[in-house]
Amino acid sequence: MADLDKFSAMLADSADLKRLVRSPVFGASEQSKALVAVLEKAGIGGISANFLKLLTANRRLFVVADVIRAFRALVAKFKGEATADVTVAEKLSDTNLDALKAALKSVTGKDVALNVNIDPAIIGGLVVKLGSRMVDSSLRTKLNSIKHAMKEAG
Repeated sequence: MADLDKFSAMLADSADLKRLVRSPVFGASEQSKALVAVLEKAGIGGISANFLKLLTANRRLFVVADVIRAFRALVAKFKGEATADVTVAEKLSDTNLDALKAALKSVTGKDVALNVNIDPAIIGGLVVKLGSRMVDSSLRTKLNSIKHAMKEAG
């Protein structure tokens, strides 16, 4: 799992790796050679490397991010964990992350892993999506609600 997480992080940080993974322009052999080089440089081996090579050989590397996300969900379900997608305006401190995890654990009764996305457009507050439930306490949403209320009142 750690190797897949490492590859996922590399994919998120590298435009070149994204292009290699998603572009149909690269042939299977080109993609395979490049992937092997990337995996060796990153120190990714064993089952994870074999799995990524299999996706490449079957011309399915373009879905690797979705496959890793689905695998994480299965592992979390097996471990009795839940995953929450959290959107914040700026990076949260470790104290705030721990408080958020504790609050979500008290609601769900499970350990909750956080996928934190930073989006300055929400201005402040946060948006938490856990399964089919979503709590939007962003400042942007509150301001939009006030704007709509003022339009209806006017």
